Amino acid sequence: MRTMMNRILNVLLLGCISFPVWSHEVALEKVAVETDVKSVERGAETMMGACHTCHSMKYIHYRDLVTYGMDKQKVETWRGDQPLDAPILAQMSESDAMATFGKAPPDLSLMVKARDGGADYLYSYLMGYYLKPDGMTGNHIYPETKMPDILNVSGTPEGAQRNEVQGQARDIVSFLAWVSDPHEEERIRLGYYVIAYLIVLTTLLYLVKNQIWSRLK
Repeated sequence: MRTMMNRILNVLLLGCISFPVWSHEVALEKVAVETDVKSVERGAETMMGACHTCHSMKYIHYRDLVTYGMDKQKVETWRGDQPLDAPILAQMSESDAMATFGKAPPDLSLMVKARDGGADYLYSYLMGYYLKPDGMTGNHIYPETKMPDILNVSGTPEGAQRNEVQGQARDIVSFLAWVSDPHEEERIRLGYYVIAYLIVLTTLLYLVKNQIWSRLK
């Protein structure tokens, strides 16, 4: 009897712990990630203007942006007095971030890979801001967020302005998708070469095998 009661209490406890998560679940918006140079560059420009103060992307270097094909003059402006081979680090110190937000803003290098839903999650998060009855901003996707509404989603009405903000959010997500795997296109291209090489090698070995066995017969 005591064992049964313990099981019931455990189920109820798990239910109480999980309830806030269930109550905050919101369907993610789908986003088409575009990793062409122009889209990624637009996203980088928005990121460097709105997010670089607080967030780092420590696994990406300024040289990576130039190598990918972004405008070198823009990259020079973004890096300031930092070397071209320097990682992209936040302008705000961790101690100042802790004093301002209560915790250090996360590094964004692998954020697309780290979140369930990937790019869809990040896009929905950026577009998830709204105004509460008390005039403060909230976020449907992550209610506990400390990050301000950088794109002013909560104050942008439907229409052309809203479409522009959606485009900015899409570009940011496209940039972060590229940041999370900057060598994806190179890896895929190399994979095609490897597959082609293996097909040719297999064909040659098959022909050699047939020639050798024909002599034995």
